[in-house]
Amino acid sequence: MQAFTLPEFYVPHPARINPHLEAARTHSMAWAREMGMLDSPAPSGDVVWTEQALAKMDYALLCAHTHPDCDGPSLDLVTDWYVWVFFFDDDFLAQFKYTRNTEGAKAYLDRLELFMTGPGETPPEPENPAEAGLKDLWARTIPSMSEAWRRRFVTSTHNLMVESLWELDNIDRGRIANPIEYLQMRRRVGGAPWSANLIEYAVGAEVPDKVAATRPMEVLRDTFADAVHLRNDLFSYQREVREEGENSNAVLVFETFFDCSTQEAADLTNDLLTSRLQQFENTALVEVPALLVEHDVPLPDQIGIGHYVKGLQDWQSGGHEWHAKSSRYMNEGPVSGANGPLGGPTGLGTESLRLSPNRLGLVQRTRQQAPPPFAPVGHLPLPEFRMPYPVRTSPHLAAAREYAPGWAREMGMFGPVPGAAHGVWDERRMRGIDLPHCAAMIHPDADFEQLKLSSDWLTWGTYGDDYFPLIFGMRRDPVAAKFCSDRLSLFMPLHGEPMPEPANPVERGLADLWSRTAGSLSPSARADFRAAVERMTESWVWEVVNQAQNRVPDPVYYVEMRRRTFGSDLTKSLARLRTGDVIPPELHRNRVLFELDTAAEDYATFTNDLFSYRKEIEYEGEVHNLVYVIERFLAVDRLQARDITARLMNARMEQFEQLADEGLPRMCDDLGLDEEVRAALTRYADNLKNWLSGILEWHRKCVRYRQKVPVPGLVSGNDGSDRHYHSRVVRTPSG
Repeated sequence: MQAFTLPEFYVPHPARINPHLEAARTHSMAWAREMGMLDSPAPSGDVVWTEQALAKMDYALLCAHTHPDCDGPSLDLVTDWYVWVFFFDDDFLAQFKYTRNTEGAKAYLDRLELFMTGPGETPPEPENPAEAGLKDLWARTIPSMSEAWRRRFVTSTHNLMVESLWELDNIDRGRIANPIEYLQMRRRVGGAPWSANLIEYAVGAEVPDKVAATRPMEVLRDTFADAVHLRNDLFSYQREVREEGENSNAVLVFETFFDCSTQEAADLTNDLLTSRLQQFENTALVEVPALLVEHDVPLPDQIGIGHYVKGLQDWQSGGHEWHAKSSRYMNEGPVSGANGPLGGPTGLGTESLRLSPNRLGLVQRTRQQAPPPFAPVGHLPLPEFRMPYPVRTSPHLAAAREYAPGWAREMGMFGPVPGAAHGVWDERRMRGIDLPHCAAMIHPDADFEQLKLSSDWLTWGTYGDDYFPLIFGMRRDPVAAKFCSDRLSLFMPLHGEPMPEPANPVERGLADLWSRTAGSLSPSARADFRAAVERMTESWVWEVVNQAQNRVPDPVYYVEMRRRTFGSDLTKSLARLRTGDVIPPELHRNRVLFELDTAAEDYATFTNDLFSYRKEIEYEGEVHNLVYVIERFLAVDRLQARDITARLMNARMEQFEQLADEGLPRMCDDLGLDEEVRAALTRYADNLKNWLSGILEWHRKCVRYRQKVPVPGLVSGNDGSDRHYHSRVVRTPSG
């Protein structure tokens, strides 16, 4: 019996099929046999694959659906890659997940990586089918692609192999990930980012490096990956969870986190799948064209990027068609809208013709459109906050409080600015926000000069976060906001280039701070710090774009962008300055540090959203608040949304504690790190603990979250009245 009835899926584009399917079937079967994948024994004595099993799974059909336009040889090669990756997954399951052989798994994966050779390197002789297949595929693929593509492909292949250990560890501990962790890690352990790389090969068009690294292209890859993985989780739940005992599946994650039925969890997974697909569409149609203009991408590359985006789209539709047919998956039940009252024709390419609200994605599309702003929501009672770390405060707090208003006044933050009749701040308001208090808690060991610098960075970030929505958001002017954000980079020269004359307090403050901060940094640390500031200012533009579109963000995109709008990278970078270059940059890409960072960031940003809910929604007409995003996405009331936000916070804190106490020491042992690096990582984790406890305490004490503060300027309410509230909640880079 199936665990649940498959939902109706949003599949907006018809699936097509490659005419070279039969040749690819013949080729892939012969290739799998040649590599030793057929009748390969598992430790249990059973074989991993038989010829009959491979024929039923039909990976050639998957590739013919997902790459409908490539030629025969390209389809053969792509199909071989998919045969290899699915064999690797099943073989790894049989050898190491069932047996819980973690040490053997590490050795197996370390050796497998030796077959992804760089220029001039020679791989060892293969000792098993996975190694033989990877060696053959590498030699057939890499010569036709650029070095930049090879680096990206190595990273995605490395992730899907190595992060299998995360799944193995969770199985061994009987641990089910929280939803945010699961979605992030599924991108690393799942094959979709790897598939996106192969799409570049199949369509014969690489994404230029300077474009591939931008946020819109990153969003395309992430939404593509999430949709592929969520769809796969729905179809594979029966096999993975009920039959094989795996616990890395979105349906199981939601079932556990929300304490709901399997059917409800499956429906929620499908809702999120629809939302991610619609975010893909919005990015492809709105942000990518603007990106091509901004970077002055030549016409041939524009055409290539268009083919790539179309390839991602084809993969979604083709992957759905294959899941609905393959023997590998649960595919009985509705699958599409054909069984509904507005069913329609069936067969290849007819998915988009079957009409129903879910099939058309109308439910989620409606929820993403923001209702009239300034809705009265009333006081939001705050939940209990899990905070295991004590608050520590710098002894220089009183002096910093006296110093801070003078710097803000010198930068012009209390005066009028173009576009705002009464300015953004006045001194009374700035003193009430009390940013030196926040700085003194997140950097309790700083001396007075360091504390002044931290306080000034928080002041600048908070002022800028207020400045953008007041000057650009109220006018729905993302173009001007983008111009302002881009110009700020001129005030952060990497090699001593001259700065232009500042035109407003944001530019003036940044110029002063950069001159006081950058000189003591190494070239790499300076570039990283500048990138952290740029990510924050670009995220302010993103909020203005959403205002212009009257759009409530997709929940996954919101969580990820909230880390940037909050200035998490900036304030954590201030802490990194004191650890210098002792921590190798590549360690911050390690799973343990990545999850440690993002768990802390999410706890802090969700704290702010809970404290600022009424200010943002009722008084300021905002939509960028997790409580509100959950309300809209799940169609629940504000109290239910509050409770879900609090549960996410606590889950992320529990994950942070586990990583800080267990994951970090184990990572140090696994990587053989020396004592100096270990000590620096311990200091870094301790800084994050101060950051977390300080941000929560600042919210508890800050006047901004305990009362309405009238400020100069009027914001028109939806009832035609004038509201004497500032147009933006204070969301500091530290909270």
